[in-house]
Amino acid sequence: MARRVHRIAALTVCVSCATASAASGQRNAYFGDLHIHTRYSFDAFVFGTRASPDDAYSYARGEAIKHPAGYRIQLDRPLDFYAVTDHGMYLGAFSAMTDPAHPLHGASESRRFFDPKDVDERRAAFRSAGAFLREHPDPGASRSAWREIIESAERNYEPGKLTTFVAYEFTSSYPPGANQHRNVIFRGANVPDQPFSRLDSPNPEDLWDWLEGLRARGIEALAIPHNSNQSDGYRFARQKLSGERFDEAYARLRMRNEPLVEMTQVKGTSETHPLLSPNDEWADFEIILLTPEESTLDRIRGGYVRDAYLAGLEFEEREGFNPYRFGMIGASDSHNAGASYEESSHIGKVGFLDGMPVGRGSVPPEGATSWKDVEEASESDATSRPPQEMFSTWGASGLAGVWAEENTRESIYDAFRRKETFATTGPRIRVRFFASYGFDDDPLQDVELVAKAYEHGVPMGGDLPARHSGVPRFLVWAVQDPESAKLQRVQVIKGWIEDGQPQERVYDVACSDGLDVDYETHRCPDNGAQVDLADCSVSADVGSTELMTLWTDPDFDRSQHAFYYLRALENPTCRWSTWDAIRAGTPPRPGLALTLQERAYSSPIWSVPN
Repeated sequence: MARRVHRIAALTVCVSCATASAASGQRNAYFGDLHIHTRYSFDAFVFGTRASPDDAYSYARGEAIKHPAGYRIQLDRPLDFYAVTDHGMYLGAFSAMTDPAHPLHGASESRRFFDPKDVDERRAAFRSAGAFLREHPDPGASRSAWREIIESAERNYEPGKLTTFVAYEFTSSYPPGANQHRNVIFRGANVPDQPFSRLDSPNPEDLWDWLEGLRARGIEALAIPHNSNQSDGYRFARQKLSGERFDEAYARLRMRNEPLVEMTQVKGTSETHPLLSPNDEWADFEIILLTPEESTLDRIRGGYVRDAYLAGLEFEEREGFNPYRFGMIGASDSHNAGASYEESSHIGKVGFLDGMPVGRGSVPPEGATSWKDVEEASESDATSRPPQEMFSTWGASGLAGVWAEENTRESIYDAFRRKETFATTGPRIRVRFFASYGFDDDPLQDVELVAKAYEHGVPMGGDLPARHSGVPRFLVWAVQDPESAKLQRVQVIKGWIEDGQPQERVYDVACSDGLDVDYETHRCPDNGAQVDLADCSVSADVGSTELMTLWTDPDFDRSQHAFYYLRALENPTCRWSTWDAIRAGTPPRPGLALTLQERAYSSPIWSVPN
């Protein structure tokens, strides 16, 4: 028997409506990167980066700068906002030593950090940098670098054109080995004299207390965790790092100071994991896989965003509070002062180490004509294996998107606070997501659609209180990046608590090319998009520039705590490692995905029971 299908609107409408003018009160989409390192980060310096914060902001404006590997890098179009986030610990220490007047400038023990002659020496220098800098503290260098970071952000701030944020990274592994890194973003130019770093405390809960103290003094800032996928489950644990139980005060403290999470970046995507979401066919996107021995639920649970959202619902239902009600952004974590957000022009993350294809493991080492040659050589000599194998598993991601009235610090920061944010894996896909009990029966062609959605509903990042009657409807809208592939589908991911147990489901809600969602499977059929692996060309006549629908949850239950977020997928395109191999005339590295589907994610909307 043929499966039933139901038709969901997937139509092209006024694209300009998706970025309505600030004067209309409907807000605009802005894109930026809140995770960039320059020469003032000790590791970036060792990796060969000599670019300054001024250079980083020039890059964001669309100007060319020098990559540590020697070539020029330049964006295909400017960004709207940018933040230099150098490590708060040892800030500016190595950069200060380049001054001939510095007491360690000519010292033999420090020269190994300046210009190591090869990759192996750079890696050795990086491993020894922390111990060296602990033995040679330089508070003056830190203060000087922090002043320059502040002044550079002020010099380069152009309201309406480029918004710059004073920022830094709190870099901690606490407990040992668990990634607890956060980027701290200040709303304006009123900032403290010195960043709070792991040298003050490695515990992020102490960072929150410091931020609370700043707020009491009129200094507004927030922290954005990143790489929860490498936190060994501690980032979104079910108890405090001390082992104590969560309480409402803890939940409020955390959400006041961490309203967002960096969900995708070079070191992997932290949305979910196949072990956590076995029924999500797209759960394996750019996952930094552990070894089979390490790939256990104990190591993974607590390290991914969707799992955290579900844990938050459990707390909300059982305890009456939710410590994990945060929005999503993407970022790059580039240590090159600039990043490429396109797979076709990936430039790596860590300077000289992965700035060239051989260094990032996507092309066989020099002299090898195939990966078979490498495998045979490595059997007899382990030192001949391709360098930096880890880098080949890293991604080319990502960007933060916000909906704000104008391109200014105040407006964009306020969007961070209300969580009207979205993440992309690189392309500038624009997504909108609203929920309301008051949408008209056929509002999609209404020129006042977005204004009415704000008036009668809630946008991404908001709470939708359940009503005693009726069912909410969700406005789902995605617009293609004109410089990237067309859209294949838009999905809504739902999580809820049923009989005390967390549940999740992925609904395809709009299909490209006029295709219909299958009523029973909630999936779009394959649209036939193809990638030619000879040259990475893609099907030009398949996919949609815009997908839009008004969706109703067929399983809505007003008595349940639930979250919903949007995920928009492009047609398949070549992964960066495939691009590298094609340009080098070598076969792609075995074990790496040949293609991927770039995507965008909205922050959730939470349905709150009566």
